[in-house]
This record gives sequence, structure tokens and C-alpha cells, in this order.
Amino acid sequence: MTYRLRVAVALLVACAGVTPVAAVSSAGDDAPAQVRSDPSGDPVGWESGYWHDDPVDVDQSDGLSDRELDALVARATARVEFVRGAEFEEPVDVSVISREAYRDRQDDASTNDSFAAWNNQVWEALFVDGEDTNVQDELSSTVGAAVAGFYAPGPDEIRIVTPTPDSPTIDNATLVHELTHALQDQQGRLTSVRPESATQDESLAVDGVVEGEANYVEQRYNERCGAEWECAAPPSDGGGGGGDPNLGILLTVLQPYSDGPVYVGDIREESGWDGVSAAFDSPPVSTEQTIHRTDEEPVPIEYEDRATDGWRPYPNQGERGSDTVGEASIYVMFWYQARESGADTVDPATLRDTDSPLDTFNYDAEPSAGWGNDRVFPYRNPDRDEGGYVWVTEWDTPEDAREFHQAHEEILRANDAERENGTWVVPDGQYADAFRTARNGSRVVVVNGPDPGAVRDIRPGLDAAGDDGSVGRAPGFGVVPALAAALLAALAAARSRRD
Repeated sequence: MTYRLRVAVALLVACAGVTPVAAVSSAGDDAPAQVRSDPSGDPVGWESGYWHDDPVDVDQSDGLSDRELDALVARATARVEFVRGAEFEEPVDVSVISREAYRDRQDDASTNDSFAAWNNQVWEALFVDGEDTNVQDELSSTVGAAVAGFYAPGPDEIRIVTPTPDSPTIDNATLVHELTHALQDQQGRLTSVRPESATQDESLAVDGVVEGEANYVEQRYNERCGAEWECAAPPSDGGGGGGDPNLGILLTVLQPYSDGPVYVGDIREESGWDGVSAAFDSPPVSTEQTIHRTDEEPVPIEYEDRATDGWRPYPNQGERGSDTVGEASIYVMFWYQARESGADTVDPATLRDTDSPLDTFNYDAEPSAGWGNDRVFPYRNPDRDEGGYVWVTEWDTPEDAREFHQAHEEILRANDAERENGTWVVPDGQYADAFRTARNGSRVVVVNGPDPGAVRDIRPGLDAAGDDGSVGRAPGFGVVPALAAALLAALAAARSRRD
């Protein structure tokens, strides 16, 4: 199983029609400079004959020879050591793979039909994929177009995705990013940080540390290029794979790469690199924590299935049949539907309103902030080739719940939903379905099914005043989420960010 991807942020900003923040550019091909002699031993900042500030004789215009690739890898390794203040225990193998071969690997990744149907309903709840879409295909296609490289812990190998594997070129920032993952692995932090399975939200939160550190080191590298260091000119293709990616999926996948560096940077400023290493032992449990740099814990949610007429949850998927999508994914829902359907939820242009040069995108908005917890329970009916779900959300305050509820109904209106006896019906299009929503205090429940009758069968007793009480907070926990103990476990399959 491969692990950790470096995705091309430029792909999203280009497709979204927003202008990216200008990166600190490289100085071009390396110029001659004074080369220092090799040290005794293997100090931090020196690797395989190269100091971190040594030049290398490399020209990528006709592709990299084996000698040039070895030189770039050795010096990049020394630079990661210098920025991170830590020594690699052994060299890391680096090879190249074509984008076509990478996509074939993605296509070969197997997933069972039960998980695929369950996961389709999770993403359908987020209005990112519709009725006729296979989300696994969308994930593979979107990530396959965006990935610039990955690190595989098993063989301890970095694979750089290149359009010309016979005459490869390498973006040095990608190389630095993946080498940081290799260092995490050699220090025993990479494979131990992630539980065997996690919810979508916890998976993104953990990646906030893993990808956050790699992006933080990468950005520290970029700052030195052209200022302290000579850097080989990057390839001209930009690293993206073209195509027409699903921007909702891509923006979700990018959240750890955006908020993670800020999260890690704050920890390093407060506690140094030792504090960053400690964060791998106690990683964040929700994207709320990485978006807002808070220790607030999710509020536990109890749930009792009471569906009728053959509707059943998926007890063997996720966390007892449910997934937690979290604040970041809920923000993406509102942003994506504002952009694609014109929903009056958030201003899509505020995606670039960030407060830190380390932060690429802004995942903080009124209808998704104040998140307390959520659980999406997909449902199936063996007699019908259709699905549904119950989505239970908890919010910090009734006002937060009201903002989410209103924004969710704006999505329904933007998709031409009409209200019939308390049930919203989207008559056609990729989100054609029936929906019933209810708000009670700080809780909002959304029920989805193919028609109003199915909605009533999936969650009997839901009315405008809220649920009947079988959905609620765990006993013994008050309204303040920080007092609650979070128990988030189980998402299948790593969300196609790794294969």
C-alpha cells in the first residue's frame, strides 16, 4: 500500500478560477559556487557528497540522467535535514512513474460493492457527487490528475509522477515534500500516527499533522530558493495531470495540505520540532481542531436505527455503519454548491481569504463553523436499487445549528427543490431525491431517500420539531463539547488519497 500523496494545489486554483499566491521562485539552473569538502561522519545538512547549500550541475531541459537524479536527491535530502534539524538514517530510493501508470494503479485498487454503495451515500450527503456517480471512480480520477508524487513505506521508496518517464523531470518541492515523509517513516512517526481505520474527518485531521509537516518543510525550502540557496529550475509542466477533476473532492483532499502547515507551524513556534514530533503521538481528532487550532473535542452522538419497510444501514462499514464528515467537508459542501449551483451559502471567492502565508485555502465559514460532531448513516433497501441516509449533526449552539440548517435548505432551493407536506423534493438532475430536515436546539437531522415515502420509512417520527429523542448526546455529557470524550474510529479505505 502506498502512503502519502503530494497533490498539485495549482490544479484546484486554476480550475476554480482564482489566482494562487505567488510562490517564491527558484533561481533557475544552479550556478557555479565554492564547494566545501566532505565532512567526517554524516552531519545534519550533508548527504552523499552534498551540503545543503552546494550547487549541482543539473539541466532538466532534456530530462535527468541517473547522475543528475542522484545529485538532486542527495542535495534535497541534505536540505530536508537542514530545515527539519534531523538526520536520515539511510538513503531513500527515488524513481519515476508516468501519470498513465499511476492512474492504472488507481484503477487496479479494489473496493467491495458494499463499501462503494455506502461511500456513495456519504458523498451524496455532501452534494459533491450525485445519484448516477461512482464516487470511487471520481476519487481515483481526481486524485490521479492531481498527484505529483508519493512515498511508499513498505519498499521505502519515493515515486515521482512525470509525463516523460524516459526523460524524467522533477519538481524539487515535490521531492522535498516526499523526502519529509520518508524522514517521518525512518523516525517511526509516519506509520504509527494513523489508526487502522478512521472516519473521513479524523483521517483528514491526522493528515493535518502528516501533510502539514511535509508542506511546512516544503515551504521553508521554497523560501530559501533564490535567497540562500541556488535551486535547479523546476519542470515547466506544473505537475498537474489535466482532465476535469471534481473540485469538491479535490478541495476536501487538499484541506490537510492547507490548514496542516499552519497547525504545524504554530506548534513549532510554541514547542519546537520536539512539539511537532509529539503531535504524531497525539494527533488532532477533527478538522475543526486543525482549522481553528482548538482542543475542543467532538460531542459523542448516540443513534438507534428504527427504519421500516426493508431499509437497513450498513453495520459492517465505517463506525457502526456511519461516517463523520466533519467541518472541513461540510464547508466544501457549501462552497461547492455555491459555485456549481449558485446556492446562497458562502461566497466562493472567500476561499482565498487566509490569514497566514502558510495557508492556501480558507475552510472557515459561518454555516460550517460551530461544528460539534456529525454522523452520516447510509441506508440500503434490497428491494430497491436506490439508497438513502440519515445525517445527524450537533452544533455548539442553537444559532450554529440554525445557520447550518438554513444553508442546507439553500442548497435544496438552488437545486429546484419543492416542499411537499414538510418534505423537500428535488424533481430531476443528479441530486433528484426527497429530503426532510429538522432542527431541535443544537441538533439538525437530515433524512434522504428516493421519494417522500422512503424518507418516512428510513426515519419514522421525524418532524419539524426535531427527532423523537432516540438520537442524542451520550448520557452524562453536557452541552460544552470540550468536556466530551471523543471516540472516533473506523473509515474504510483511506479516501483514495493513497492506494
